[in-house]
Amino acid sequence: MAEGVKRSDEGGTAARVLAVTGALAAELHPRRKLPEPALDSSLDRDLGFDSLGRDELMARLEREFGVALGEQVFATAETPRDLLRAILGAEGAASAAPAPSSTSVVPEEAGAIALPVSAETLVDVLDWHAVRHGDRVYVRFWDDDGDGARLTYGALAEAARRVAAGLQAKGVEPGQAVALMLPSDAGYFHAFFGILAAGAIPVPMYPPARPNQIEEHLKRQAGILSNCRAPLMVTVPEATPLAHLLEGRAEDLRHVMTVEELMAAADHVPALPTVRAGDIAFIQYTSGSTGAPKGVVLSHANLLANVRVMGEVIEARPDEDVFVSWLPLYHDMGLIGACLSTLYYAVPLVLMSPLAFLARPKRWLEAMHRFRGTLSAAPNFAYELCVSAVHDGDLEGWDLSRWRVSINGAEAVSPDTMERFIERFAPAGFRRETLMPAFGLAECSVGLTFPPLGRGAAIDAVARGTFTGTGRAEPASADGVAEEVLRFVGCGRPLPGHEVRIVDGAGRELPERHEGRLQFRGPSATSGYFRNPEQTRALFDGDWLESGDRAYLADGELFVTGRAKDIIIRAGRNIYPAELEDAVGDLEGVRRGCVAVFGGTDKRSGTERLVVLAECRARDDEGRATLEARIRDLAMDLTGLPPDEVVLAPPNTVLKTSSGKVRRAATRDLFERGLVGKPRRAVWLQVIRLALSGVGPRLRRGMRSALAVLYAGYAWAVFALAALPLWLLAVALPTRKLRWTGLRSGLRLVARLAGIKLQVRELETLPEGPAVLVCNHASYLDGFLLTALLPNDPAFVAKAELASAWPVRIPFQRLGMAYVERFDARKGVEDTKSLADMVAAGRPLLFFPEGTFTRMPGLLPFHMGAFAVAAEADVPVVPMALRGSRSVLHPESWFPRAGAVTLTLSAPLAPEGEDPWAAAVALRDAARTEVLRHCGEPDLSHETAEVFRVTPP
Repeated sequence: MAEGVKRSDEGGTAARVLAVTGALAAELHPRRKLPEPALDSSLDRDLGFDSLGRDELMARLEREFGVALGEQVFATAETPRDLLRAILGAEGAASAAPAPSSTSVVPEEAGAIALPVSAETLVDVLDWHAVRHGDRVYVRFWDDDGDGARLTYGALAEAARRVAAGLQAKGVEPGQAVALMLPSDAGYFHAFFGILAAGAIPVPMYPPARPNQIEEHLKRQAGILSNCRAPLMVTVPEATPLAHLLEGRAEDLRHVMTVEELMAAADHVPALPTVRAGDIAFIQYTSGSTGAPKGVVLSHANLLANVRVMGEVIEARPDEDVFVSWLPLYHDMGLIGACLSTLYYAVPLVLMSPLAFLARPKRWLEAMHRFRGTLSAAPNFAYELCVSAVHDGDLEGWDLSRWRVSINGAEAVSPDTMERFIERFAPAGFRRETLMPAFGLAECSVGLTFPPLGRGAAIDAVARGTFTGTGRAEPASADGVAEEVLRFVGCGRPLPGHEVRIVDGAGRELPERHEGRLQFRGPSATSGYFRNPEQTRALFDGDWLESGDRAYLADGELFVTGRAKDIIIRAGRNIYPAELEDAVGDLEGVRRGCVAVFGGTDKRSGTERLVVLAECRARDDEGRATLEARIRDLAMDLTGLPPDEVVLAPPNTVLKTSSGKVRRAATRDLFERGLVGKPRRAVWLQVIRLALSGVGPRLRRGMRSALAVLYAGYAWAVFALAALPLWLLAVALPTRKLRWTGLRSGLRLVARLAGIKLQVRELETLPEGPAVLVCNHASYLDGFLLTALLPNDPAFVAKAELASAWPVRIPFQRLGMAYVERFDARKGVEDTKSLADMVAAGRPLLFFPEGTFTRMPGLLPFHMGAFAVAAEADVPVVPMALRGSRSVLHPESWFPRAGAVTLTLSAPLAPEGEDPWAAAVALRDAARTEVLRHCGEPDLSHETAEVFRVTPP
């Protein structure tokens, strides 16, 4: 219990809380008649506290009561009663201390660090550092009082393996998505890299910011989960009950677990699958993803290309640099720009949570001083927040002179904000050339254009009338008045290996200083949106990708003018919402950053309307009328046109993305549905609605399960009824050719009745003469499927123990099967010679060169037998890839499912050279490459079958 704050004096404490709250509210809104604050007054709606007001309120309450209130209070408190509870349960605050002295977090041996230039995946990068300097600190987590927890490369690699084992134990297979809803702590890193190590795909998601937003938040996340089909979500214990609500809305979600539970579920040291450069590294859902989510697919190759060139441009140095970040790890700038970039370049990362920054913006700059930070990045709003929230006294003792790169990106960059930030923190050593406005987007991993290192920001002033009327960015005259000038911030030139261009509506490239659609291409660019072919088609224009932004080039530098979908065309003029939003936000009585300008279609005339929606606190009619008139006058001055409608809305109406950007389309939808100003439902009602909304998906899931059981029963009935006729066809017909033909026809009929679609590709490559056929092995059905698919009568080479039971031995003998001994090496050599004689005599042989199949999807190493036979007999090898049989009947299940099976044949491979062994090795490697290319499963070339031994169902 905090000193001086006793529960027995709860009434007096409540009165003091209300007194502090009321006094500050009156200071914030001196011209507004506020209601007398009560314990259940809304801090936002009734008392008008925005994020800066909240920050000041927390600071005053901490001083008043001598307590330390955590970040969670800043994020979740809705009323003074919530603050009272937090104060009564808070610990005493430490006495004020001077600014801490700075300390280096760069290890002394940093100069000897080599970079993983040969790494093809993020898993390779982590392994590289873990093997070479496992004790080196990768991340240091911010702590207000101490040095904070540390995460080394070696500890991260070990934890990732344990998480991967837990995922395997829960049935997560390579290529499946796993959702992450975790805070910025070590557990996030353990889970993210553990998912990668398991060959699965991390899908970062963000938790709800406030309890009263839970319904909208979970609806949006349910759309993402349904799109990525994640069978498992990793979250914190506190969020588990809420996350379980998503199970009813996301039909594939089966498990909701914590990182600790995943680690505890590991029952073995995992044999990790091989991850390739082209595999999906993670799916980044773009800001504002809702019912039709757009999940950007990013491969390991995309990400490594991006972090490598960004590091080259800023000259990242592991022996000198320190990156300080508060950016959320569910956002591309935080995850890729901060965490993955520092992972690759072995630059120490000091990480704090976004809530820690928002609650006390000075922590970001304090961390830059304290840990001698040299690199950082943030959206424009963060720089503006620091200008407003950091007090003069906070700067005393700070040294920001080592800060050499500060990226400003992820949202529109304001030239005024940059000037204010530079001026505000120059006394602490911050330099103008440190600020680097950049442009990037999730579809290009994160970064696309950077300005030259050490140059500072470039501002282009253009003539407003010419630009809005014709799209030409003509430089404004030096003596032009401010109202006639538009200013745009230069975002630099494309990163090495990347290109940008500006095109008109017909797709023709425009010359410099002509505004149009911004397109790009390069090695960091996505291949498309996950399971969203319609949006993927819209993304591509040939080999160029649409950014969704409008921009122009000047002297090769990119100047972004706005989002294409946000541009409002009215009376032949282009209106740019961001500029008008900033101007309206500066008006007295309007909540800064809480203005949305959007277009709407006039149903009567069919033309586009201009709507300005601004959050304000004025309640009396006269005050609102005055503010509305000022907004109309301002819009007229800036755009030359009056708005069709000005909407004055209560706080928390304008919807925003996780990174703080205004969601104009979503806010427009709110406005058009008549929901502006209506209070949100109570949390308990939102939970009930969510639970009820999941009833339908649960019923559909149950229906699908029932249908699957019915299908399995039907399929086994078909198999059982067909078993005796098929056995008789294999045994009773007079010649081997007839037996094969009858069996093939019978199996094709069984497959058709069971709903299994069969397809053969490149069948014409099958030679007519003797050959060795090799095929991957994934299911108990493979032998039957190959019999149905192949037109000839090859001799299947089977393990000798299959001949021990007469129901199998008799049809195998009648079909001319061949056997090999697996456990007697001398007998195995004799079998190889006899098989060579058989194929030389004209009988094709069919091998499963893996020797067995595994529970885990993947192609195991090939045994040499088939290739030694081919080299000995001097006959070609035909690689064959069977795809889909694992889905029809999984190795550890007797539960069949309807599906499609495709057999792809590759061109025959002839043995070469005089050395039979060398020829066999070359055949093995070439054949395996072909099978791997077509089978659709990961490469397990470094594993053995014993690791993944199948347990018979």
